[in-house]
Amino acid sequence: MPPYRIPSLLRLRFAAAALCCQQRRPRLPGTSPTRRPCFPRLTARKSPMATASSSPSTPQPFKVRPHRFQSDNNPFPLPPLVLTAGGFVASQLILGSSSVARKHILEEMGLEFQVMTADIDEKSIRRENPDDLVMVLAEAKADAIMSRLNIADYQKEGSQPTLLITSDIVVVHEGIIREKPTTKEEARQFLKGYSGGHVSTVGSVVVTNLTTGKRLGSLDKAEVYFHDIPDEVIENLIDEGVVFRVAGGLLLEHPLTLPFVEAVVGSSDSVMGLSKEIANKLIHDALPA
Repeated sequence: MPPYRIPSLLRLRFAAAALCCQQRRPRLPGTSPTRRPCFPRLTARKSPMATASSSPSTPQPFKVRPHRFQSDNNPFPLPPLVLTAGGFVASQLILGSSSVARKHILEEMGLEFQVMTADIDEKSIRRENPDDLVMVLAEAKADAIMSRLNIADYQKEGSQPTLLITSDIVVVHEGIIREKPTTKEEARQFLKGYSGGHVSTVGSVVVTNLTTGKRLGSLDKAEVYFHDIPDEVIENLIDEGVVFRVAGGLLLEHPLTLPFVEAVVGSSDSVMGLSKEIANKLIHDALPA
């Protein structure tokens, strides 16, 4: 039988492979030469069955990356909401206010919530100190809402935390507390007093954990400085009627008022009735660690 001859193309391939194996890596003095492998080293893979069996059958909770928002150029994160793989939110929020501004602020914070109103007679609760007044009013609103709820349902074993947030705000001008104006003449007096001057706002935020009974509260203050406000603008604001729904008739971001705002010392959301920074902190602290 004639000897088997390797085709020339295969001989060239074997020669190239041999040359590859003879290439040497750079070595340090005093070390032995090592050959570079001709083929990549294979690594063992885990069995797909073993991987599947190692994962639990129940959905595991995961944390949503905290949404960030900007408040007076000071960004800070919201407390993380814990979700399961099925999208179940582990905490609920109730806003105890019908204020459009407060709803808008919570929406800007990226929070989902439901609304309940306290419907209390705020005029029947009086305090001489504005700090004491806004705090006791916010707590009274929380108590009124809780009296209409079956708290036992929120405290059952395994219940998800439910937070109730209430707040109040008053305007202080020349040392006098101003709440919502009740007549056109009173609203006119308030607005003309702000023209070319400044006012202070004192606001409170109270967060109550309906599941644990824990309640936290805090105060926030700000100042607003105005240019001269024309009488025509004041009359238009009164005719619209919106000044009767806010403390002191003070409208910070109204299209008619905004051009005459000279400066705000503090956060604008605090002037509008709910400090984002304080609400964020109290919500975070009221949740279980």
